[in-house]
Amino acid sequence: MDGGSAAIFFGENASRAAMSVLEARGLSKTYEQGGRATVALDGVDLGIRQGQLFAFLGRNGAGKTTFIKIASTLLLPTSGELRLFGHDVVSEPRAVRPLMALVPQEGKLFYHLTPREHIREYLRVRGASAETAASRTEEILDAMGLRPFEGIIALRLSGGLQQRTLVAMVLATEAPFLFLDEPTLGMDPFARRQVWEVIRRAARRGSTVLLTTHYLDEAEQLSDELAVIEHGHVLFKGVSEALKSTVGREVRLQFSGGFLTSDLEPYGKVVRERDRLTLLTTRSSVRELTDLALGRGAEVTVGPVTLEEAFLELVGKGIEEDEA
Repeated sequence: MDGGSAAIFFGENASRAAMSVLEARGLSKTYEQGGRATVALDGVDLGIRQGQLFAFLGRNGAGKTTFIKIASTLLLPTSGELRLFGHDVVSEPRAVRPLMALVPQEGKLFYHLTPREHIREYLRVRGASAETAASRTEEILDAMGLRPFEGIIALRLSGGLQQRTLVAMVLATEAPFLFLDEPTLGMDPFARRQVWEVIRRAARRGSTVLLTTHYLDEAEQLSDELAVIEHGHVLFKGVSEALKSTVGREVRLQFSGGFLTSDLEPYGKVVRERDRLTLLTTRSSVRELTDLALGRGAEVTVGPVTLEEAFLELVGKGIEEDEA
């Protein structure tokens, strides 16, 4: 269904819907267990445009994975609706599934199969011809750095290599919509950056990507746009620079030794992290503070405010802190 048809379903936001390949309106999910109700999503409105690389950020338990499970037809919502390429994911799951591929947060491989076999057979199951499956398998093995491990059964692969294989299977589909739930979990920094480039390539080819991650540098590097969810509510949607601007300070200074929290509080917001103090302040204070640090024999590093500080400012807690 084209963008003009999709706009029929959400007429009050026709211009936005016309650009969106994923459109959630009033999406809610409540889990019932032992007579107790837990609200995972509470009236979420969210649109993602075609070709976007979109990051969905939140702490464990904030609602990210529930959203992805509903969007990928694995879970029914309690109320609201979500459409993918104009198709309702609840009433038209068979129309939606060929248009998407998913890296689940806790995906598992078949331990007796190799990376090559996983990728090729997954493509064949999805309907790719033998020739297409073979060529895409060769391409993704090289792109994901899996060539040296292509013939090793999954049982003997490290956790990071197993995760890389899962991501390779999904990216090889070249599906119009890719759900990547914590795709680089457990990977070393080099492997993460290698995967980033393959994800970027998928977006350049035309796939729309919804990414969840606890690595905020990953979200900043990859996303065209991002959203932050907390307690089932979307608190922010926009570009990363707009989120960082909400901190109200441009510079991040870290001090090791030489200062008490009370020394730095007049200059901005101070956060203690183990044996270091982090100060969020304005550019005008940098020279004075670095001179003062040098005079006291303290180590100081200076950099721009990061997405981590912006997330903390917005949510009130770090992204690694689980919800109750």
